[in-house]
Parts: sequence; C-alpha cells; structure tokens
Amino acid sequence: MKSVTQSLFAFAVLAGVAVSGASAFAAEVKGAAPSDPALVEKIRQSNAACYGCHTEQGLKAPPRADLDLEKLRQLVHDPAQFDASNHAGMECTVCHGQGYKAFPHAAGAKQSISECGECHATKALRIETQFEASVHAKNFKEQFTCRTCHDPHAFRVAAKLGDPHKIVAQDNAMCVGCHNSDLRFALFSASVTPQKVRPDLDTLHAWLPNTRLHWQAVRCIECHTPTSPVKSLGMSHEILGKDKAEKNCVTCHSQETALATRLYRFAAENGTADLGFANAAILDSAYVVGATRNPIVDRTVGVLFGLTVAVLLGHGALRIALALIRRRRSS
Repeated sequence: MKSVTQSLFAFAVLAGVAVSGASAFAAEVKGAAPSDPALVEKIRQSNAACYGCHTEQGLKAPPRADLDLEKLRQLVHDPAQFDASNHAGMECTVCHGQGYKAFPHAAGAKQSISECGECHATKALRIETQFEASVHAKNFKEQFTCRTCHDPHAFRVAAKLGDPHKIVAQDNAMCVGCHNSDLRFALFSASVTPQKVRPDLDTLHAWLPNTRLHWQAVRCIECHTPTSPVKSLGMSHEILGKDKAEKNCVTCHSQETALATRLYRFAAENGTADLGFANAAILDSAYVVGATRNPIVDRTVGVLFGLTVAVLLGHGALRIALALIRRRRSS
C-alpha cells in the first residue's frame, strides 16, 4: 500500500492539476465520460488502439507479427466490461502513462503506471489506516495493492451496481478468488515462514447454517469487516480474521439488521413502500428471517393464536363442566 507521505504527495499533485484547469483530465479521473464530443472521440480512438491487441479479438488476429502472444494472453481485457466499470470514459494512458502510447512500449513503462492513490487520494488516506489494521496487512502488507482485490478494468462500486445480487457476486468473487484457490493463495503465503496452507472454507464456516446460501445472498465483508466510521467510504477496508469476524446471527437477523447500512444501504436510501414491513428495501430482493418482519402481521397472528388457544381452552373447560353436570344428574 502507498505510504501516507506518498498519498499526500499524490494529493498535492492532483490539486496542482486541478488548479491548472486541466478539465479534460479531471473529467476522466472522476470516471465519468467527458461531455466534449472531440475529447470523447480522442479517448475512443486512443483506447481502440489498445484494444487492437489487448482483447480476445486482438489475441485471435494479432495486428502485428512481433507480439509475444503468451504474454499478451495474460493482459487481455473486455472493452464492454471496462465501459460499464467505474473507470468508463477514461483513456487507458491516464493510468498506464504515455510510455504505452506506442508499440513496442517504452522501456520502464510498467514502472510509470499510476497508483490508485494518485486520483483517489482523499479516500486512500483513510482506507490506508483501515488496511493497516487488516488481517491482510499482518503478513502480506508489501504484496497487497488496491488492484489485488479491485480490478480497475472491471470494478463497479455498489452504488453503481444497484442490484444486491450483482453486488454480492462481484464482491465475493474478490474473496474466493484467493481463498478458494490453492494457486492464488500460494502466491501470497509463499512469503510466510512456515508457509501457510489454504484452509478449507467449508470447514472454517461449519458453524454457519446454510453456508452456501449465505455466500449467495450476502458478502463475506458483511461479517469480516467492522462498521466504517466514515459513511462516504461505505464498507471498511479493515478485513477481520476468523477470530474477530461477526458470528452473532442477530446482527443481521433482527429488526435493527446491519444489512440496512451495509449491503442494502443504497436500496434503503432510495426508499420503497414499506407496507408495514421492517426494512422493506431488503424485502425487495430477499426475505431475511427476523429482519423483514411485519409488526402488524406479527401482532395479528399473535392475537389470532391467542384467540385460538382461548377457544380451545374454553371448549375443553365447557366439555369438562358439562360432563360433570351429566355425571351428577345420572347419580
């Protein structure tokens, strides 16, 4: 992770760029497609040159004979996926640098690739503090970058994805990509002595009922992160190990469910007709025992149950009384 000093320096550089009036760059940094048609076309043409090689089509029909196809195979991206990502509308060279403008790429061009903190400086300063307390920083601090989890060519923030099912699928793929792969896990654990063996996820989560269903319905980070004190950051980047992770089912399965401020935060902010249901925004996508209850229905069912019991007891008492009366008369 970038140090605080480096992040501050990056922030100062960005501030200077903003003051200089580089509006085109600023538009791209925000990840929003610029409104200037000429700039849009410039970006399209520039990125098309990159896509000429770095796509499946470029791999199948290389535009040049001197390409290292085995190396290129590891550097293929999906233009449609990028255009739907948070970085849509940005020119590839904004992050990759001018050294990649032509082929062969300039010597040392890889070292000039921008770090995320150079654009996301304000958040990076706060996220770094959270990461420092993360279980990932304990053994793998120097190996982790933002890109370890967040693919800059595909990642979409939860607010942009909207659908909780899509959010879960994207975010959990980041976690299981390493924690369910011996190969990926070994890439990081190789630096630890003695080398750690990847623990079995099902064994670790044996305490959790319907484990697989939970993984399809909620994110790993619902339990493996504390609540972030900074609302604008959303989820905290302090990943908790198994000893500190949430194991109290009531945290989610209650009327004060944590899901309302986590996975369903944006749905809750947009609002929905509650029809008497608690956490109605969650009910739009899932039924969560204890969280999506309807107090009116609960009370109605309670009253009906009470009346049913009263009728049964009354009926039983009446039959006993009548039986006693008949016995006395017959005697």
